[in-house]
Amino acid sequence: MASADSYDVIVIGAGPAGYVAAIRCAQLGMQVACIERRGVAAGGEAAVLGGTCLNVGCIPSKALLDSSQRFLDASSESLASHGVRTAEVSLDLSAMMARKEQVVQQLTRGISGLFKGNKVVPLAGEATLLSGRAVELRVPNAEPRRLQAKHVILATGSEPMALPSAPFDAERIVDSTGGLSFGEVPARLGVIGAGAIGLELGSVWSRLGAEVVIIEALSDFLPAVDRPVAREAAKLFAAQGLDIRLGSRLESASVDADGVVISYTDAQGEQHSERFDRLIVAVGRQPCSDGLLAPDAGVTIDESGRIPVDAHCATALDGVWAVGDLVRGPMLAHKGAEEGVMVAERIAGKPATLNYDTIPGVVYTHPEVAWVGRHEEQLQAAGIPCRVGAFSFAANGRALAAGEAKGLVRIIADAETDRIYGCHIVGPGAADLVQQLVIAMEFGASAEDLALIVTAHPTVSEAVHEAALAVDQRALHALNRRR
Repeated sequence: MASADSYDVIVIGAGPAGYVAAIRCAQLGMQVACIERRGVAAGGEAAVLGGTCLNVGCIPSKALLDSSQRFLDASSESLASHGVRTAEVSLDLSAMMARKEQVVQQLTRGISGLFKGNKVVPLAGEATLLSGRAVELRVPNAEPRRLQAKHVILATGSEPMALPSAPFDAERIVDSTGGLSFGEVPARLGVIGAGAIGLELGSVWSRLGAEVVIIEALSDFLPAVDRPVAREAAKLFAAQGLDIRLGSRLESASVDADGVVISYTDAQGEQHSERFDRLIVAVGRQPCSDGLLAPDAGVTIDESGRIPVDAHCATALDGVWAVGDLVRGPMLAHKGAEEGVMVAERIAGKPATLNYDTIPGVVYTHPEVAWVGRHEEQLQAAGIPCRVGAFSFAANGRALAAGEAKGLVRIIADAETDRIYGCHIVGPGAADLVQQLVIAMEFGASAEDLALIVTAHPTVSEAVHEAALAVDQRALHALNRRR
């Protein structure tokens, strides 16, 4: 091996958790290297920064969600209701895909620029943590390099989970990555999994003309979401043409010359068979921890493939940290990025921490579903008395004017102290609206605090304000139900 290269911090993984950690460490005056295998693993020579989120996840999916919604608006009666008449609308799928790739490339170049500006050293290749905070870096056709660091941050992210009953073939049966790159719109698309990824990909192809059937093993739809909000979302998605079959377990999937045939058992225990042109398996993600740790590295991996850490993402080995999808908590880009910042600042001796109770979740469908904190059933199960304020977008002037008056806001607060426990929204701009509640909860606000804030009129934010008023049965633009 070559002689060791030394850094203050080595980050393994350049996804949202890793690249943010690397940048923040560099801002704090450390010498930083960030190792990424994407690009090299595909036969290239340079690291492709941004991880799953930027390259084949969050960003390309949102580009397609936006493009497909514009196509749907232009080709349906949506614009006509606004008095806008359009000629026959056609789909150029290749142009839509090219735009998606352009967005991705622009952002990856942006990260490269940030690395250069902050003097983060990008290194391409596979990495393994050795004992004593050493890292072995491997690239094809070259001798391994041994790097040394005072601190190592493990941030290798996650990958789509496979099902033995539906093995990927990269053509007919694909994961979420493959579901972003079809060359044509499938006439009939099957999706396994009704979580955020399945709903978003199903929405994209449904808007572009596919008949979409979503098979979900759980009997509850979006279990992290307040039940009335989840039921409303399910109703809206069904009206859009998404056929969501809850309590259904996939038994098998086989590929033939004409497509994919699946067999599944429904909620009543009956067997069914369906044929699709394509099948997307979106049943969750698993940590990318294989090969990351040498046997004597001093860091362990649990049965789920995650690395155990404390509240500040420190592993059992001094100077080694793990963040993002490798550790406990939701597999969300923004959660991982904030863990990266926290770790960087703790390495620098700052008292940084992260409140895991206020991490928002979002499904970027249309309308969006967003939530933060606990919902009513969770609080009831824990024996915590609460009050709920709800407000419908049907009574919101801005939503009506925009033709987006479907959905509702629900705010859950402590029955005695009025402190906000959670907020759940389905409706226009839900992902942005829920941030108001994230801020409020971070500052320990009560529902009354939100109710006392002046909200601009007309805005969809008024729905949040009215829901806060409704907690105390003081909503002004809806009848208050007696408790």
